[in-house]
Amino acid sequence: MNPLDGPVTTTHPLPGPLRPPSAPPAHSPAGLVGDTPTLWVGAPFTAPGRGFWAKLEGHNPGGIKDRTALYMVARARERGTLRPGARIVESTSGTLGLGLALAGVAFGHPVTVVTDPGMEPLMTGLLTAYGARVELVRTPHPVGGWQEARRLRVAELLAAHRDSWCPDQYHNPDNVAAYRPLAHELMAQLGRIDTLVVSVGTGGHSAGIASVLRDHFPALRVVGVDTTGSTIFGQPAAPRLMRGLGSSIHPRNVAYGLFDEVHWVAAPEAVWAARLLARARYATGGWSVGAVALVARWLARTGPVEERIVAVFPDGPQRYVGTVFDDAYCREHGLLGARPAEEPQEIAHPAARTVTRWTRCTTVVDPLAGPARVRDTGPVGDGVPGAAGTSGDGVPGATGAAR
Repeated sequence: MNPLDGPVTTTHPLPGPLRPPSAPPAHSPAGLVGDTPTLWVGAPFTAPGRGFWAKLEGHNPGGIKDRTALYMVARARERGTLRPGARIVESTSGTLGLGLALAGVAFGHPVTVVTDPGMEPLMTGLLTAYGARVELVRTPHPVGGWQEARRLRVAELLAAHRDSWCPDQYHNPDNVAAYRPLAHELMAQLGRIDTLVVSVGTGGHSAGIASVLRDHFPALRVVGVDTTGSTIFGQPAAPRLMRGLGSSIHPRNVAYGLFDEVHWVAAPEAVWAARLLARARYATGGWSVGAVALVARWLARTGPVEERIVAVFPDGPQRYVGTVFDDAYCREHGLLGARPAEEPQEIAHPAARTVTRWTRCTTVVDPLAGPARVRDTGPVGDGVPGAAGTSGDGVPGATGAAR
């Protein structure tokens, strides 16, 4: 008998009592965002007996930036700066675009995202499927690279559409405030947190999470992860293959005073870590996840065994099947067969020299701040004295491990 023609019987009784679902049913796609799981990442990805916790933001519909897209849009609507039905226009390398497409569906706004040729075809297809219009810039800006070229195109579109609105993720403080709930989730899931490892791009999730955790755990160590070729922490701009972290401009949402150290990771090193992570723990992502995991792995091996380390994984692996996880792409760009060193190189100051591989610095500065005394935070390889950072409230001064 066809099971569809009558009642289905089974010899396996239902488990009981049935537990209520952990997440309530959602009436809007916005209700699917948040309360993401946290996974222990241990051996064989890490040394035996060592490991760290990973916050899996890829379990949001589009990734970590679903949180900030919804929050920035909601606040703009409350203030009246985004009128009902008005167009949202923003520059993105991908993940925020998915979040804005989600916000557009949830709140009833058309969305235009401005990107460049580096966006994966899969992302372009997804954004189009979700109703977003994709604008592609063809030529990088001579100084600000693709990011500045995208931002200039956004300005043109805003001028052409009188009622349109741009979230300006690089400088909008709502981009920071959006991530406070994520910090609260981590505290509810893990209790004590000793070290936070976060990638840095716009500066939103690093500032939003770290500021809340630092209030509850004053001794918290905050480790920023950037990419080689990024200007955020004072390195010179260079062509960058990795997307989602790093910048060729200086986002003002970056809270330099919160960081105790910064690590720059090169693309082959991030690929190695992302691929090993997938095989070892069945939980991975793209460039940002690989870079963050590499640094968290080292911190877990070299720190006290009781140290509780949390790494934020901004997204999952799906959008990277044609890049990070594609052998042909990786061979074309020289990304395979480059196992990272067991230890990062060390520099005393971000301006000491241009880094091209995994490198660590415990002096964190705001590149746009004026000169000030640099505090020595420990022995390192080589350095340049005399640069400055800012404290958390914007007061000039060096930042580092000694707070």
